[in-house]
Parts: sequence; C-alpha cells; structure tokens
Amino acid sequence: MSGLTNQKGTPIKVSEEVIAVCAANAAIRTEGVADLAGGISNLISKNLLGKELASKGIKATQTKDGVEVDVNIIVKFGSRIPALAWDIQEHVRDEIIEMTGLNVAAVNINVQGVELPVEETNE
Repeated sequence: MSGLTNQKGTPIKVSEEVIAVCAANAAIRTEGVADLAGGISNLISKNLLGKELASKGIKATQTKDGVEVDVNIIVKFGSRIPALAWDIQEHVRDEIIEMTGLNVAAVNINVQGVELPVEETNE
C-alpha cells in the first residue's frame, strides 16, 4: 500500500488515524474554513470522553492506489466554495505527502454547512 520502508527495508505502516490528523490540521489552517464537521464518532467521543477527536470531520482510507481522504467542513460565510475546496485539496495532499511520504489518490471535500456572521447588538 504505502511503499514506505525503513533503512533495513522493513515496510512501515502509517495508521489511517495519523493520516486523518495530518489532513485535519491542513484543512483547519486553510483560510475560509470555519471548522471541521464531526460525525457520529466525534459526537460519541465528545459526550463520553469530554473531548473532540483530533481527526474530527476526516475519514482516511488506504487503497492500492494511495490514500483517499474525505474532508467534511463548515465554511465561513462569504467564502468562494470552489476555490476553497481547491485550496483544501492542495493543503491536505501536500501535508500528507510531507508528513508520511504516502501517495494521495483523492481528497474529497464535503461542505456540511456555512458559519453565518454574528450580528452585534447594542444593548
């Protein structure tokens, strides 16, 4: 799958959780991303353990062609979604390659919502 080996030629396996954390870090640092949209596993972790998963909103799968990543985001109001999706794809791909050396076959962006601006009131 990964083709990574150590100095002795022994294959190195990178867990999908590590790949997901790399992807989450790259996605959340992209201008225009308000947050990552966590799924049911994040909800359970938050309610039972009291903390969010480091890879919330990310699903990473290793295939024979490389890593496939699904990124679930909430965008900031006013962001151009096509341009934002392109930026996220580039950032996630570059981060995974830099951190793990793995081939990235696909980065799929799923917009789950839009963060609306908060209106200030003078009360």
